[in-house]
Amino acid sequence: MTAPCHGSGAVVEPPKGLNRIALVGSPNAGKTSVFNNLTGMRARTGNYPGVTVTRTLGVARCKGADGNTVEVSIEDLPGAYSLHPVSPDEQIVADVLHGKIAGIEAPDAMAVVVDVTVLERSMSLVAQVLALGKPTMVILTMIDELAARGGHIDVDGFSSALGVPVVAVVGSRGKGFGPLREKLAAPGQWQTAPVAPPRDDDEFNAWITSVLDAAKYRAPEPDSRSARIDKLLLHPVFGTLTFFVVMFLFFQVIFTVAAPLQDLVEVGIGWIGEAVGGLIPNDMIAGLVQDGIIGGVGAVLVFIPQITLMFLLIAILENVGYMSRAAFLVDRIMSITGLEGRAFVAMLSSVACAVPGIMATRTLPSSRDRIATSMGAPLMTCSARLPVYILLIGLLVDDTAKFGPFSMQGAAMFGMYILGGVSAMVAAAIFKSRVLGGELLPFYMEMPPYRFPAIKSVLLTMWDATKAFLRRAGTIILATTIILWFLLNLPTRTAEIVGMDEEQASAYVLDNSWAASIGKFIAPVFEPLGFDWRIAVGLIGAMAAREVFVSTMGQIFAAVDPEDPSTQLANAVWLDGPMAGTPLFTTATVVALLIFFAYALLCMSTVATIRRETNSWRWPLVAFTYMLVLAWVAAFAARHITLFFTG
Repeated sequence: MTAPCHGSGAVVEPPKGLNRIALVGSPNAGKTSVFNNLTGMRARTGNYPGVTVTRTLGVARCKGADGNTVEVSIEDLPGAYSLHPVSPDEQIVADVLHGKIAGIEAPDAMAVVVDVTVLERSMSLVAQVLALGKPTMVILTMIDELAARGGHIDVDGFSSALGVPVVAVVGSRGKGFGPLREKLAAPGQWQTAPVAPPRDDDEFNAWITSVLDAAKYRAPEPDSRSARIDKLLLHPVFGTLTFFVVMFLFFQVIFTVAAPLQDLVEVGIGWIGEAVGGLIPNDMIAGLVQDGIIGGVGAVLVFIPQITLMFLLIAILENVGYMSRAAFLVDRIMSITGLEGRAFVAMLSSVACAVPGIMATRTLPSSRDRIATSMGAPLMTCSARLPVYILLIGLLVDDTAKFGPFSMQGAAMFGMYILGGVSAMVAAAIFKSRVLGGELLPFYMEMPPYRFPAIKSVLLTMWDATKAFLRRAGTIILATTIILWFLLNLPTRTAEIVGMDEEQASAYVLDNSWAASIGKFIAPVFEPLGFDWRIAVGLIGAMAAREVFVSTMGQIFAAVDPEDPSTQLANAVWLDGPMAGTPLFTTATVVALLIFFAYALLCMSTVATIRRETNSWRWPLVAFTYMLVLAWVAAFAARHITLFFTG
């Protein structure tokens, strides 16, 4: 029996002397599942030299048929329908296989991953890879689905017709990998195609027919279950209504299910902060650890239940096959604006984070569409906005407020996501039609059959996304909250607070801190929106990461009232100026803050990504400026409209 491959992790470059095998295949063919099974790891990525398209590398140790263990380097290339590129991703695939990227050697062998349920359509890519004249094998995925839907293939006959090794696997369940691992152990023994596929169209079609005949290939019957479901979900009216119902229930679940868990996390973090702070004899260091580090980062971490649940639900929808249907539905709307469904796919990726969303624009063939989508994608409601929205909606809407069985807080969150989505599409459309121009290109996208999601795949997707959020909390947010703690507590005023009680002393130090000086300097810009200098400080911190606004508010109001900062936040008043003593977080102010965060580009990582993707400072500066101006104007209007209706 062949021993399994054992993953030894991702590498920047494969060690010298290893055979380098590239996985080639169209999107949704199952390449990443094959990669993960072979290397024993989830995808870990870096960038190709000089470009921002990602590459995924792993090293697999395989025991071959002779009993010897061999290490091979596996590279999961971006999905491509053809080696005649129409997008940056496909260009990279072609360049890698031809050895045209400086610093990256061409692979020694290639494994073409093909969804066997759509084999005829995939033969063009197979032929193009075979024509390169390198050792090649074909990996057939979805072999279980082919059989379940009445299809058939003679794998040995297919191999003989092509003249290269062919193996069949079920990537999602790790089945059929024994023969594949044996082949990987000895790529030097793979054949090259004895005769290159013909290039003439008529001869090429005849070649495909002869190969499929030799393989006794019978295409699977259409998935009747998926067809029945799609009659509803892809209907122009009922499908659109279903989409909105699904999204509405999505946010209802986030608020109703995660709220009790959030309370437990909040209590736990508070207990940890007090326990650790009590062990430190020095008051200043204890304050830094308890309020700055644990309290600051903890103010963001309390939203982990909502964020984890959101990523879980997104992973389920993706794995079930619903997200591609959503893209199809929205394509009808996008086409009116001059964009296409792939632009919506990039925007949908921005729900997790705008950075991967902007990177996903590489799949768009048109450079104008890539820029237009990048200008709109940051307006999608990302996970970084979620803690801010939860905090502000909690101040705006009572947690007991219901509309029938539905939470009004969940409805408010749904409204913010709708606002972000509509705004993103409108902004992208304006840039495309008024600034960039260009014709609408045809849109094609896989419509996979509905599948019961693999639990492991869903959980890994959820964990990877949550881990990325935690990494931000452990790096950017941690560093920013520490800096803010020093700004909020320095200069030291020990002599000036003698005789004051703890609450008075904390308030005095805060009001005379460096952060207060900075906040009061820029406060006039934000006063028309109803924001005082404390909110201005929070907006400065949010430039590093939007979530920092929450931790900044936590630190500021913990300094004012260490015992109960959340209550102090709800009861905060203006400290100075003509509005001194009046409530700070009024309904109008909270609405203005929500709108400001919906539109402002308070994320330097996104700015940097736009710079890398467009290879210019022009577009990130345009994005930052237009979104900041839009945020200020929209927040000003929202505040005054709210004041008009609320008095």
